[in-house]
Amino acid sequence: MKTNTIKYLIYSGLLVFLIACSTKRNTFLSRNSHALSTKYNILYNGDIALQKGIEDVKLQNSDNFWELLPIERMQVTEDRMLPGENRNANFERAETKATKAIQKHSMNIQGSEKNPQMDEAHLLLGQSRYYEQRFVPALEAFNYVLYKYPKSDKIYEVKIWREKTNMRLENDAIAVNNLTKLLKEIKFKDQIFADANAALAQAFLNLEEKDSAVAKIKLATEFTKSNEEKARYRFILAQLYEALGYKDSAYAKYQEVIDMNRKSARQYVIQAHAKQAGQFDYKSGDTIAFMKKFNDLLEDRENRPFLDVIHHQVALFYDKQNMLTQAKKHYNLSLKKKTQDSYLIASNYRNLADIYFDSAKYLTAGKYFDSTLVHLKPRTREFNLIKKKRENLEDVIKYEAIAQTNDSIILLYSMSGSDRTAYFEKHIDKLKKEEEIAQKLAEKEARIKENQERGDGKMDADAKPKKATSLSASNGNDATFYFYNPTTVAYGQKEFQKIWGKRTLQDNWRLETSAPKKEDKEADGDEKEIDKDSKEAIVEERFTPEFYIKQLPTSQTLIDSLSKERNFAYYQLGVIYKEKFKEYQLAADKLERLLLNDPEERLVLPSMYNLYKIYEIIDKSKAEGMKSRIITSFPNSRYAQILNNPNGEYAENSDSPKAVYENLYKRYQEGDYKLVLTDTESATDRFTGDEIVPKLELLKANIIGKLAGLDEYGKALNFVALNYPNSEEGKRAEKMISVDLPKLQALQLSSLDSKNWKILYRTKDFEDKGTKVLRDKIAKFIKDRDLAKLTISLDIYTMTDNFVVIHGMNSKDLAEGITAILKDYKDYKVLETPIIISTENYTIVQIKKNLDEFLAGNLTDNPTQPNWDGTFEKPVVQEQKPVQQEVQKDSKETQPVKTQKGMEESEDQIGLPPSPQSSRPPAKKG
Repeated sequence: MKTNTIKYLIYSGLLVFLIACSTKRNTFLSRNSHALSTKYNILYNGDIALQKGIEDVKLQNSDNFWELLPIERMQVTEDRMLPGENRNANFERAETKATKAIQKHSMNIQGSEKNPQMDEAHLLLGQSRYYEQRFVPALEAFNYVLYKYPKSDKIYEVKIWREKTNMRLENDAIAVNNLTKLLKEIKFKDQIFADANAALAQAFLNLEEKDSAVAKIKLATEFTKSNEEKARYRFILAQLYEALGYKDSAYAKYQEVIDMNRKSARQYVIQAHAKQAGQFDYKSGDTIAFMKKFNDLLEDRENRPFLDVIHHQVALFYDKQNMLTQAKKHYNLSLKKKTQDSYLIASNYRNLADIYFDSAKYLTAGKYFDSTLVHLKPRTREFNLIKKKRENLEDVIKYEAIAQTNDSIILLYSMSGSDRTAYFEKHIDKLKKEEEIAQKLAEKEARIKENQERGDGKMDADAKPKKATSLSASNGNDATFYFYNPTTVAYGQKEFQKIWGKRTLQDNWRLETSAPKKEDKEADGDEKEIDKDSKEAIVEERFTPEFYIKQLPTSQTLIDSLSKERNFAYYQLGVIYKEKFKEYQLAADKLERLLLNDPEERLVLPSMYNLYKIYEIIDKSKAEGMKSRIITSFPNSRYAQILNNPNGEYAENSDSPKAVYENLYKRYQEGDYKLVLTDTESATDRFTGDEIVPKLELLKANIIGKLAGLDEYGKALNFVALNYPNSEEGKRAEKMISVDLPKLQALQLSSLDSKNWKILYRTKDFEDKGTKVLRDKIAKFIKDRDLAKLTISLDIYTMTDNFVVIHGMNSKDLAEGITAILKDYKDYKVLETPIIISTENYTIVQIKKNLDEFLAGNLTDNPTQPNWDGTFEKPVVQEQKPVQQEVQKDSKETQPVKTQKGMEESEDQIGLPPSPQSSRPPAKKG
């Protein structure tokens, strides 16, 4: 009987368990069993995983305190995930738990959910997707809760999360409307009320409605129960006050963050101190109290992770007080502290660069500007400004390096043998001291490493001794054997070489008799012998004066060349310091030093005239002396005429800079580009220092554009803009770079049909016999066929290549027919390979010098092509006609195209920079 009772009880228990596990039966036992299992098992673990993931997000997303902080500490990244890929394993686990709860414990019976935990499961699902930045699936989960569980106790929380997701999808206006309605529904002013206000504040910030955001952040700050959120909201509120111009209110809010002390995250406290420092009045403020506060912050151990920010603020204080030594010290201390704040690093480098720049130490400033650009985001306004400032230093750095190097070489060359030896011995002593310091540091590091490894290898009291590590570094253990320590090995190798020199690996290597064989000595000629007892150390070659002396030039011709290069560098530095940086004393020093170095004649007068102009600013008496010297020593020079007639005109001759330029420009208009380029370069060198040079440089840039293409044209314009920024030509070049070049670069070769075609034949020289024969054959064809509308031109392409061009065809088929006749008919027999090209593509080929790209067929079928003014126009496509019919007809529709060497179209039509004058030369016909 007892056995039967137990059996019945077991069966009954199993039956009850099966009934409780069913998701299809709406019983009290089933509902509560599934709800209990969902809440305290699956969702509990899912919530723990979600919270861990949120903590990871907060650690990974460091705030940028240089900008307005977002309400939520999560940054959306642009990295696209592959299908099935997750950003964080904790969010994946949370989503898995939510999905499991829904799949296994949902009790959807007759269209109604009987498990009261399903709304929380969908909320968890949406949150995990939200933090994985899968916003559309997250929105689906939140909308499902609102649709299926409108009476859920989590309904307000779900609505807030839905609007946060809408904001991530840039639906900010929708979020504002929905959150405004939600705030009217919420009856109790608790954490949900604070979260709703915080979300609404973010929506207003996204819409740039800062006043509305301020009111909502105040409410969020008042009702939130999280100290971390209180500190963050107060900091954002202070930032908003600062942006709106309420400096006193901003200062007070920052102080509230500071007063929270340990209730706030330390980063908010330190950044609040930094923001208050930014409002400090450095002229009339209490500097003693300021420095006392920041010294206390520096001494506080809690602030060690934020020393980079504190040192930066102290450096700014000294910088504003013009105490540059202390400022540089604290900027460097800030840089020494490792930080993830790239803009703080860039600010330190930028401010150091400005200090050196203002001190006229341009070489050092250039290096700091380089470091600044590395840590700034490209394509920002600040990046472009600093990049331009750095480019302005390019020539200074270049010529300063030339001047210093050449000066040193010339000085050493002029020394006697004993003086050279003494000089290099001092240099060697310095090298040895530096090496000794480095060696001591290496020894110290090796000892520390060895002690650490020995300490790791000691046996604990109740533990077994550690096993020796393997030779492989991949096992992750620290090596205890000293040969596994690279620092120790490097130190040992250095010590061995210092004592024994270079030794061959062989038996009895210490003995003199074990020296290498004769053939080995020949193969390794730099091996040195040692004495019998091996006690005499071998001296390294770089520690001997002869090593350096033999590198000095011995030819007077080479020294003269270095001297000439050095003098030109001094002249350029003088002009740059005078024109670009207005450093008149520095410019005068360079030019005065140049005149003492016996420069070549072409640099003497320009240097003296520039010195006269500088002295007029810094020393009137010296200016009068230089003026008298120029007039006395060079009475017939152009500079003397200018000084004698400061308010009048002086006589210009055919060899004056103005006359030479006008002659060059006239020849440029006539299309004689190749010879004009050579003559322009000579004139630029000849008139160095004259006011005409910027005009010559711009003329040269235009010629380079016609001969070398768009890329070289941009480089040439950039040279003019950087070297002559204050001249009219420099400003014009800058405008061309920013306005005209982008339009020209946007031009693309098109595969669309055209109503105007050309035939090109390549040639090297217009005057050679083959080119003349080709022109005669084409002219004969035009005359024989009575095609008077066709014309011939000789067009320059590059410095080495030119074209014989036939113009006037209105279809490609007609052009192909003409080339076939020229090739096949016995009266012509043109063997050169023809290139058939539309006028539009020929224009682009001449601008970009990309004929090879055209021949390779790299064309676009884009129906819109940019015009010269940047607009877009659809080309007219003409109906094709049979080639036989076109050739036989009198081509009355074709129009002759006026051309000149190098470009058959008007410069204004194709977008090249306009010539200084609007006149055009007559077309050169065949």
